[in-house]
Amino acid sequence: HRSRQLVDFGAGEFHIVSTSLSLPRGRLGSGSLDTAAAAANQHGSGRVGTRSGAAGGGRRTGCRGHTRAPRRSRGSSREGARPPGAQRDAGPAQNPTLPPTGRAAQPRREAGAGWGAGVGAAAAAEPVLGAFCLKMAAPTASKAASLGCNNKPAFPELDFRSGARVEELNKLIQEFTRHDQREYDDQRALEIHTAKDFIFSMLGMVQKLDQKLPVANEYLLLSGGVREGVVDLDLDELNVYARGTDYDMDFTLLVPALKLHDRNQPVTLDMRHSALCHSWLSLRLFDEGTISKWKDCCTIADHINGATNYFFSPTKVADWFYDSISIVLSEIQKKPQRGMPKVEKVEKNGTIISIILGVGSSRMLYDIVPVVSFKGWPAVAQSWLMENHFWDGKITEEEVISGFYLVPACSYKGKKDNEWRLSFARSEVQLKKCISGSLMQAYQACKAIIIKLLSRPKAISPYHLRSMMLWACDRLPASYLAQEDYAAHFLLGLIDDLQHCLVNKMCPNYFIPQCNMLEHLSEETVMLHARKLSSVRSDPAEHLRTAIEHVKAANRLTLKLQRRGSTTSIPSPQSDGGDPNQPDDRLAKKLQQLVTENPGKSISVFINPDDVTRPHFRIDDKFF
Repeated sequence: HRSRQLVDFGAGEFHIVSTSLSLPRGRLGSGSLDTAAAAANQHGSGRVGTRSGAAGGGRRTGCRGHTRAPRRSRGSSREGARPPGAQRDAGPAQNPTLPPTGRAAQPRREAGAGWGAGVGAAAAAEPVLGAFCLKMAAPTASKAASLGCNNKPAFPELDFRSGARVEELNKLIQEFTRHDQREYDDQRALEIHTAKDFIFSMLGMVQKLDQKLPVANEYLLLSGGVREGVVDLDLDELNVYARGTDYDMDFTLLVPALKLHDRNQPVTLDMRHSALCHSWLSLRLFDEGTISKWKDCCTIADHINGATNYFFSPTKVADWFYDSISIVLSEIQKKPQRGMPKVEKVEKNGTIISIILGVGSSRMLYDIVPVVSFKGWPAVAQSWLMENHFWDGKITEEEVISGFYLVPACSYKGKKDNEWRLSFARSEVQLKKCISGSLMQAYQACKAIIIKLLSRPKAISPYHLRSMMLWACDRLPASYLAQEDYAAHFLLGLIDDLQHCLVNKMCPNYFIPQCNMLEHLSEETVMLHARKLSSVRSDPAEHLRTAIEHVKAANRLTLKLQRRGSTTSIPSPQSDGGDPNQPDDRLAKKLQQLVTENPGKSISVFINPDDVTRPHFRIDDKFF
């Protein structure tokens, strides 16, 4: 028989509505019931046999060489190391006080039965009019009636809460995506490359200034600014910038101040004084050269054995970084060169340095973040690796756990001068490759709706929404999330998830589920934002139209500036001059090809300070 798969976005439960079942009347035998039960078990969420790992890391976590505790061997697939027919052992009971939104509170399960899911019980089959109809709990009025055995006319699929037509919501999301996507012609690609070259050259000069930055450094360049939620940073201290008004394209660049990639280098993440997902960084075990170089960017405390203990300070590092960048930019502007980008704005927003460059007819926003870079995986996130996830079998574990960062942000009650926040931005770049296009479209549309609606008071950031999307990927079947015409369902589900998290003041960090990112919010704040989201949920089509109008207005401003500066095309700083109206097409085409062929991949840049005009790129494992 033919079947249509319907999934409840919140619970992750699947339901099958059977049609055209060709069985003679009165011959509904036990064999048919066994077939239906088997189908339910095949598609259901969860297994009988489960396993969970002990949560790694205490309040003081040692991470020598950044290696993890031994665990089962595995290849590219998470299930590849298990012998055929082997049964998993039931894991120990987890903390019963955590709500069902915390992954750490549940035993290990299959992807599709994660955060927010119920127990993976098979739905009972019911014989109805000679067909099997599994109980349905879909959030929208479905086409099930038209698929049944009657001849009633088919109704359009509706959202039960708002009454909006799902087809109309899908069209609005597609329209938003069409206007939000930025087309890069050769000239725009060249402008992007020119701005990047300028930023990297500037950082090479910062390294030469006082030799603090690593000589051979490795940066992580992310598409989208900090305000877009590409990194888990606090937005309270950031000035408000708007696309179209202030910039045309935005990027985030993570610049390691310390690069701890030597597995023989002992590192102590001191979490005794910090909330979950945060840590102090002691330089006590570092060599004297490193301590001498950075002691002016440290806070000092007496160690238990009487020695002086230096703690790497995020605020002092950010102050030093801003001062150094300002000095270098001042020197550069004293000797301007033809084709050099115009520095329109340099601001320090908390611990982030924001630079807006005018390049030809484009304005580029770079949010530059000083970080501490590690190889390996922190012990405090060890238990996350023991769970099954949506990316299993799609990318290898080695790609996901290749490294992590400490970013300059503290917890709600933490000490700003000493506390850093753990960031898994490198892993998130890899996970993004496994997310379906329709879900990403829904996420971008939802982000555009809430980024202004929930901006005051600061409580919800786009990073919270990104975390909820990753949880949804774990909770829901991959076949459901791959449906190209389900973007409306995904948008409504993300809004529901966000409202649920607000009402319950619970949003677990995806990599450290024990860390609740909303626990510091007041009841008044969460209820205020929950009521705002309720208005969105009551009329999602109208809010989508508003988001479309905003992105259209931003595009009009950008086009107006491009027409105004269309006669001032610029050569690349790497070119040897020539006609300024003839850009380096070969370089632009190469860059455009890299962007096209490597969507969502991790891009690292290696710079030789003695020749900053020739950066070397690594896209995943390929070098350029």
